[in-house]
Amino acid sequence: MTSHRAFNILILGASYGSLLGIKFLAAGHHVTMTCRTATATLINEQGIRVRLPIKGRKDIGAGGLLEVDSRTLRGKLSACTPQLVGDLVRFDLVVLAMQEPQYRQEGIRELMFKVAESKLPCMPIMNMPPLPYIARLKARNPALNIDSCRAAYTDTAIWEAFDPALMTLSSPDPQAFRPVDEPVNVLQVALPTNFKVAAFESDAHTQMLRDLEADIEAVRVQVSGESVELPVKLKVFDSLFVPLAKWSMLLTGNYRCIQADGMRPIREAILQDLFASQDIYEWVAKLCVALGAAADDLVPFEKYAAAANGLAKPSSAARALAAGAVNIERVDLIVQALAAQLGMSHPSVDQTVALVNGWLAKNRSAAA
Repeated sequence: MTSHRAFNILILGASYGSLLGIKFLAAGHHVTMTCRTATATLINEQGIRVRLPIKGRKDIGAGGLLEVDSRTLRGKLSACTPQLVGDLVRFDLVVLAMQEPQYRQEGIRELMFKVAESKLPCMPIMNMPPLPYIARLKARNPALNIDSCRAAYTDTAIWEAFDPALMTLSSPDPQAFRPVDEPVNVLQVALPTNFKVAAFESDAHTQMLRDLEADIEAVRVQVSGESVELPVKLKVFDSLFVPLAKWSMLLTGNYRCIQADGMRPIREAILQDLFASQDIYEWVAKLCVALGAAADDLVPFEKYAAAANGLAKPSSAARALAAGAVNIERVDLIVQALAAQLGMSHPSVDQTVALVNGWLAKNRSAAA
């Protein structure tokens, strides 16, 4: 049993947010999710179901997947639209579990301003660090110019409302998807890695993260009379730079799916020219070190390349552009802007930025 009370956690976004949400619920904490009306109704009636691969266990279900149903867990779950969240005073933590362009949507934008005003600690699960988090990096590297990063954000006014001291960042390393033939309250995990979150400035807020980390670590479920540990943990790090380890992966694989005439799988982007991929990967890692990261904060290229064969689809950014998106997360722009301040550049990053700009311009023209 834990020595602290159950926390009340607000999660913006019920798709990817369901993965961390189910972990909080299993650990006995209470979760409120924001989503569309129909999704909220379904979740309130039937809960959420998350399927997790359990290593070495083929006896638990199809493909070794264990389904965890929120209705069987200790924590309480509710869902509503952003407009119906109400008074935020009852929450201890806000998790931002959507991609950056989504926060400007009607209802969500207004809720974001309320969250900023509430002074609640916020933990985004995003590839793209919010502006207040870059402000925390600037505190470690005063020469950084945050203004150069503003063009990467869909709506900077949202992020400028937040106190940097109340903003941390978690890298969305676990990969999950909603099966196309299932209801929207079902999520399936494809890569059961851990959420890596940086500490807050406040010791009290960081202690809450460490309590959540310990509670999730302790969770066990009974399968055929046997106690089974669940994958996908929350790991808290003192370093602000651990979540940025994903940048090398994004610039090497995810964004290089984007081609002038179409999209290719992440696997192909990485493995077609392994030498070029390693060069880009290690250049971005060098940038992170120049910003203040330690080598131990980052992931070696060999470990990333070894996982490449399992990345058989184009990235979500590539798929979004191909589908006509007029905004996507622009980590490519942030990396390019921060590198330029340090006198660094890489032709592949510049090419990626140009390709994404071209796709966005084409999509915006078509949508106009």
